[in-house]
Amino acid sequence: MRIPMKLKADHLPGGPEEISYPPEALGQSLALVDCNNFYASCERVFNPKLNGQPIVVLSSNDACIIALSNEAKEFDIKVGEPLFEKRQIIEKNNIVMCSSNFNLYGDMSRRVMDLLSGFISDIEIYSIDEAFLNFSGCANLDKGKDITEYARTIRQTILKCTGIPVSIGLARTKTLTKIASKLAKKSKKAGGVLNLIDSPYLDKALEKIHVVDVWGVGIKSARKLIEKGIRNALQLKEASDSRIRHTMGINGLRLVYELRGISCHSLDNCPRPKKGILCSQSFGRKVTDIAELKQAITAFVANAAERLRKQKSAARHLTVFMLTGFSEDKQVEKNQSVSIKLPTATNLSSELIRQAMKAVEKIYQNGQSYKRAGVRFDELVPSEQTQISLFEQSDSDKTSRLMETVDRLNDKLGSGALRYGTQGAMHPWKAKSEMVSPRYTTCWDELAEVLAN
Repeated sequence: MRIPMKLKADHLPGGPEEISYPPEALGQSLALVDCNNFYASCERVFNPKLNGQPIVVLSSNDACIIALSNEAKEFDIKVGEPLFEKRQIIEKNNIVMCSSNFNLYGDMSRRVMDLLSGFISDIEIYSIDEAFLNFSGCANLDKGKDITEYARTIRQTILKCTGIPVSIGLARTKTLTKIASKLAKKSKKAGGVLNLIDSPYLDKALEKIHVVDVWGVGIKSARKLIEKGIRNALQLKEASDSRIRHTMGINGLRLVYELRGISCHSLDNCPRPKKGILCSQSFGRKVTDIAELKQAITAFVANAAERLRKQKSAARHLTVFMLTGFSEDKQVEKNQSVSIKLPTATNLSSELIRQAMKAVEKIYQNGQSYKRAGVRFDELVPSEQTQISLFEQSDSDKTSRLMETVDRLNDKLGSGALRYGTQGAMHPWKAKSEMVSPRYTTCWDELAEVLAN
């Protein structure tokens, strides 16, 4: 829900303004469920030896640090830093390194979200490890349950069923739930759940949050606010409307109203389909053979096409790109690409792969080494609105049913259980993941083993 802004005709920046909002903007009871150190927590679920150990999770090709456990945060390590810069600190302090295992993380996320959906129907999955809940009108709470205790029940159930610890922040607006969740993580007294709904301690909580840590405040806006003496969330809440409007615009004003307990952002439980889909990867080594490049591009197209079908879209435009290594003469990288306007919008893997192979043959240069490649689908339209070509000879309905079967089996048996022959059996081009954990929950061959005497 967005607050309708009614500006006077003579309104100027910093001048008078009128703001109206519906009564329900004041009465919502929202929550943010945030998984604690999610990637590290997933690694610990099936490897209890990691409990209490400092952990860093690495990106594709084990190149950068993308996640840290609380114990690792005690050292001079930050998310986004290259591994080679921090390797000495990591090895000196016996910090555990894990290659990213997105098959595991994605499935554990799905399990957490399924549990949340069992508690409440009005839910927005915000990211892989976060979800907003709307308790307003919740049947279980209407029966007289205390909202804080209900949140604790949710937290305990998730921990029991998945092994993932979560923090829950309760408040009147999404911005305030972000703050409540952040404080719930740090406070031992809160026990993982902090309720700021009509709390007398709300202002004290806001005073602890630096303005740069407020959800929706970017670095540039934070600098402007600090220059004006606004350094924490409480000062931002108490700033005049005209001052905020002049500094941050209408979105900044909505943010301030959220801090004041007036909801400007409703839950988005029907996310809009993406306007473009990208799938790319750096290779584990330089690739010079066109057959290997075709294997990689086929895998990228198949992955992206599955995502296309999942959001019920079809693509009219396909781009294939490949990034070379440093050239000997100019010492620069070259990004080579080919874009193809498809005859008809499609989400069929076979057709998209066929078109992508043409692009690879156009781009490829014999003797050139490539270190990264990818595909992108653009001009997406709803799949039910695609127009069939007058000269179409294949049975599109039959092919669509085949794609549905392939997607269903891959979802059940694990990604890549069924794949196209051009993807190959061996993938020497794949990114390095020398410290990756097994796919405990999505691959039969990698299930955890229990030995008993």
